Amino acid sequence: MLSQWLQHIEFAYPWVLGLLLLVPVWIYEYLRRFKKGQAAMLVTTTFFIQQTKSIKTSLLHLPFFLRSVAVVLLIVAMAMPRLKFTAQQTNGEGIDIVLCFDISGSMTATDFKPTRLEAAKAVATNFVTQRPGDRIGVVIFSGVSFTLCPVTTDHNTVLSQINNIESGYLQEEGTAIGSGLATCVDRLRTSKSASKIVVLLTDGVDVGGSVPPDIAMQMAQQYNIKVYTVGVGSDKEISEVVESPVGKLTQKRKLEFNEGLLQQMAQATGAQYFHATDNEALQKIYDSINQLEKTSITLTTYNHYTNQFLPWIISAIALLLLEMILRYTYFKKFP
Repeated sequence: MLSQWLQHIEFAYPWVLGLLLLVPVWIYEYLRRFKKGQAAMLVTTTFFIQQTKSIKTSLLHLPFFLRSVAVVLLIVAMAMPRLKFTAQQTNGEGIDIVLCFDISGSMTATDFKPTRLEAAKAVATNFVTQRPGDRIGVVIFSGVSFTLCPVTTDHNTVLSQINNIESGYLQEEGTAIGSGLATCVDRLRTSKSASKIVVLLTDGVDVGGSVPPDIAMQMAQQYNIKVYTVGVGSDKEISEVVESPVGKLTQKRKLEFNEGLLQQMAQATGAQYFHATDNEALQKIYDSINQLEKTSITLTTYNHYTNQFLPWIISAIALLLLEMILRYTYFKKFP
């Protein structure tokens, strides 16, 4: 709770805090005068008697300590501490976007660094941070599809869900591109936004799934949803683990791409198809989509302040009153 308070606190007059540098000087001067005022005469007949300390002598510096803390509190109060709250007002209309990830086993290939899936997550995270006014959702698919995050303006949730994506999250293997796109369309079909897009990222050929790709494409057309398709993979051979009668074996295979299908999906919905061969190319693709799909959102930021000096003043006054009471009662000096 304290760390949260410190993150939001600021001072209207921070230069006043420079007065705190005088406090150590004041303490030094007090100690110097105190030592100077102590009796320095040695009585030869009583020096061997052990000096005993009472509670009063042990707490001799307590009034000065209370006054010093009170001065520090007053200086902080004079600097006008205040809590800062930032609010944003959105003007205009954003775009509804669904990021659709292929999480099949081949997405763990290392022709991208560290893997295809991790590279895709990294650039998608960067993409989300550049779309502050848009509503964004996340869909994943392999042999089946699943809505990981519905379309929302809560980008912290979106980023958290993207970070949690792992290959094998959906137990059915395969690459059900049609099912993945159909789920995205279902997330966007009731949207009132003037612009709705899907960014579909896959590294394989459509295999399995309950919805054929051509049906999913027609659904996207019906609801005026643009489908930007991204084919991920290089010409390098990839390693994959397969089951065999003698156990699991690792074998090499070349990437299979149905570029025709991905191009058809993009063209039919008024979008574009991209082929990413490495991390840098993948980043450029998302940058291109970011430029193609401009949002008409204007964010206006307002800062609200709540003054916090009163508790500091009250605490300082309470300490000064306590110091005065102790000074003129318990620590009162009699001639």
